[in-house]
Amino acid sequence: MSVASGKVAAGGVDPAEFTALVAPLRRELHAHCYRMLGSSHDADDALQDALLRAWRGLPGLVGRASLRPWLYTVATRTCLDVMAGRRRRALPVDLGPASERAVPDNRPVHEVAWLSPYPDAGVVAGPAAPDVRYEQREAVELAFVAALQHLPGNQRAALLLFDVLGFSAAEIAAMMGTSTTSVNSALARARRVVAERVPPVSQLRTLRTLDDARLRGIVSGYASALENGDADALITLLTEDVTWSMPPLPHWYRGVDAVMDFARAQPLTGCGSWRHLPTSANGQPAVASYLRRGPTGPHLAWSINVLTLRGARIAAITSFVAASHFAAFGLPDALPPVGPGAGGRETP
Repeated sequence: MSVASGKVAAGGVDPAEFTALVAPLRRELHAHCYRMLGSSHDADDALQDALLRAWRGLPGLVGRASLRPWLYTVATRTCLDVMAGRRRRALPVDLGPASERAVPDNRPVHEVAWLSPYPDAGVVAGPAAPDVRYEQREAVELAFVAALQHLPGNQRAALLLFDVLGFSAAEIAAMMGTSTTSVNSALARARRVVAERVPPVSQLRTLRTLDDARLRGIVSGYASALENGDADALITLLTEDVTWSMPPLPHWYRGVDAVMDFARAQPLTGCGSWRHLPTSANGQPAVASYLRRGPTGPHLAWSINVLTLRGARIAAITSFVAASHFAAFGLPDALPPVGPGAGGRETP
């Protein structure tokens, strides 16, 4: 099948042709589904369903619309269908106040639909269109995606389609089967909610103020402090109001004193219990943690720790505790044992 002047040409399309046609848009469509749903796994399923719907509806597209708006229309409607039957995604900070001291019985809560991390490999660099409010990396930052989960579906879709992807209000009205007035109203309400919940300085802007060596030092310092059980070294990396949350564990901590009380209370710190791999998630620096529960044996995948920075210090640690997150990041589910005296931390 050919594409001329942005229009889908007439003619039958087999699945292989359609797959090749949509391939250049697949990454950005997947990121859109993640923003809508707050889950990489749900985004996988929604995108697969959306592309099947788009392929089946392709004959009706001929001569009427360009491919990209059509695919975003189908993907957005598919995500709205998913959202209609599910609870919004959350982080521990959405469930209740911070704990002042370490909670020894902080067991996973599986009844909550938790927000999940997103691998940066799926994020297209730069803005999707001129004059958008958010660059693509900013639009997957944890604070932004978490704020989106507090919006009803129509507001979430309007904000993403307008401020992130650059569609006009008229185009969005056509996509969602509503009026331009309704889109503008939804957009205004959504912007107010998001503005109340996201920091004034994005992680993208913060990271641009740090050179690569400084950023690597923060990430490696965090990993080393945990591997060595060095509380003093960890404190030097944190802001006074730092937070640490660990979905699906419901309790979370705010402030250096509470965070360090939690860190010191862990039964397995230092002494070769932990190894780490640097990675990136949600447009932010991240560290993959591997835990060995005994004196010997492999280190097993434990958590993806997303670091939120303020200046050159860590203002929030969000540890997504589940080995199931690792495959999406192309990370192994275990690290082999190291020899006596060998360091635990890996380098890229």
